[in-house]
Amino acid sequence: MELNDTQKQTLLAVAKASIEHGFRTGRPLQGVRSEDDRLNEPGAAFVTLNRHGQLRGCIGSLQAYRPLIEDVADNAFNAAFRDPRFAPLSEAETEGLTVEVSVLTPPEPIPDCATADDLLRQLVPFEDGLIIDDGVHRATFLPSVWEQLPDKVQFLTHLMAKAGMRGWSPTMRCWRYHTLKFEAPWAGIPPLSE
Repeated sequence: MELNDTQKQTLLAVAKASIEHGFRTGRPLQGVRSEDDRLNEPGAAFVTLNRHGQLRGCIGSLQAYRPLIEDVADNAFNAAFRDPRFAPLSEAETEGLTVEVSVLTPPEPIPDCATADDLLRQLVPFEDGLIIDDGVHRATFLPSVWEQLPDKVQFLTHLMAKAGMRGWSPTMRCWRYHTLKFEAPWAGIPPLSE
């Protein structure tokens, strides 16, 4: 999974344009396409908004089911206006805002996660994103979360808490993925060229 600098800049510009469109219309930018075929291929991405170094919104897709450029546009809008942990973003909050895009590789099942120890042995800190699933309980942490939780046990414990899991279950399923992450300050992202 490689993207060149132009492709990265285009995705950041689409994320910003979708949020700006949201300020004006209350809806994400739709029907966005690129002359670059790579950006029109199916892709999954998370868009994370940070303001003065603090999380301000993060929404994404775990599976590629629509064009990458469309996924970024929709998830940027959702990170700004629909993350249930935060009030909708205001235009004044764009001062000090950083937009981060993480493009995901397809999740791969981790074959042996019968116990937490089995899973922990296989995790690669600062590289692996992790999805855990046990029926109605499901959650993920992007690889960037290792920066706040560098200890494997803490990483897993916090992820289980996020999923609402009280303990390990024999029916637990686990997947790993990697990301290509890039970011820019709001003011440094040029307008989307038409």
